[in-house]
Amino acid sequence: MIIATMNSLSLYSMKFLLALLISLALMSNPSLASDSFTVNTITDGLEHPWAMAFLPDGRMLVTERPGRLRIIENGKLNPAPIKGLPNITAEGQGGLLDVALHPDYKNNGWLYLSYSEPDRGGLGTAVARAKLNGMKLSDTEVIFRMQPKSRGGRHFGSRLVFDRDNFLYITVGERGDRQRAQRLDDHAGSVIRLHDDGRIPADNPFVKNKKSKAEIFSYGHRNPQGMTLHPETGQVWIHEHGPQGGDEINLIQPGRNYGWPVITYGVNYVIGTKIGEGTHKAGMEQPLYQWTPSIAPSGMAFYTGDKLPGWRNNLFVGSLKFQLLVRLELNGTEIIKEERLLERALGRIRDVRSGPDGFLYLLTDENDGSLVRLEPKS
Repeated sequence: MIIATMNSLSLYSMKFLLALLISLALMSNPSLASDSFTVNTITDGLEHPWAMAFLPDGRMLVTERPGRLRIIENGKLNPAPIKGLPNITAEGQGGLLDVALHPDYKNNGWLYLSYSEPDRGGLGTAVARAKLNGMKLSDTEVIFRMQPKSRGGRHFGSRLVFDRDNFLYITVGERGDRQRAQRLDDHAGSVIRLHDDGRIPADNPFVKNKKSKAEIFSYGHRNPQGMTLHPETGQVWIHEHGPQGGDEINLIQPGRNYGWPVITYGVNYVIGTKIGEGTHKAGMEQPLYQWTPSIAPSGMAFYTGDKLPGWRNNLFVGSLKFQLLVRLELNGTEIIKEERLLERALGRIRDVRSGPDGFLYLLTDENDGSLVRLEPKS
């Protein structure tokens, strides 16, 4: 009976089941580092929080996906949301998403928001910048609009990161339409690179191609919901959701094609059949690391603090599906060890940030979501 059942499975389904068994075995092992830290809940009462940013005065900004920007001060959530946000439609995975501060925020006051913006064509990822005055945004201007927009509430991407040269990177999902990720005349499924005011850099890889969107820096992405800078090299790293398996970590380089949906380690949902042409193809990038089965990653940060010295320069990734935090040790760009922490202890981990105070911060994506801080045990 077992042999007959196995014979009835496709090769891809068998690979998926094997990977699932291995993953479950790993998850069942107690974490070696779990005794070295404790979880301190800073605040709860957040409705599907998506991202956080640390203001120079010690306060924190937190986005809520339904369309609210909140302030946390001295560990207390201000009950009033910040006013003056741009036009946001919260639908499916869309809403108010990432928040980032300009590298020179202390002098220019610019903060940046990504969100799902409506127009007659549907929804698309947009980015606005504004200044915070009291409990209201001012000088708001939209500096990027995904084109074309489309219907549905899937795959907005929407992470924001500034590099060391003050270029702004924006991840844009393919909106659930796979083939769009391979089109250079479409923002979907790409990483965007802009000046801080929305101007297109003259050295963007496709800026001279009149048939391409000049904002595109790389393409062939599915739904990147994590992005960060390597603390030593300054290189941009992202991760992205695969389908059923094949979540990827990628090192982003100009003009490169990251393969979706032509190549992937994932398979189609439910039926487990092949997607595209396989896992490799000439001219398309291989991930630095991939998860099969999918962990549904969201949020990513290198830990650069001093409060948990054993984790310094480790890469941390939140998992929505398995409700855990992944710790990755590196040797250069090679990921050499994975450890899974806080399994089902907090809920769906949406964002991960290394705080200026040396601690590691997490957001949980729940109706009553929380901001928590990982601290060393005394």
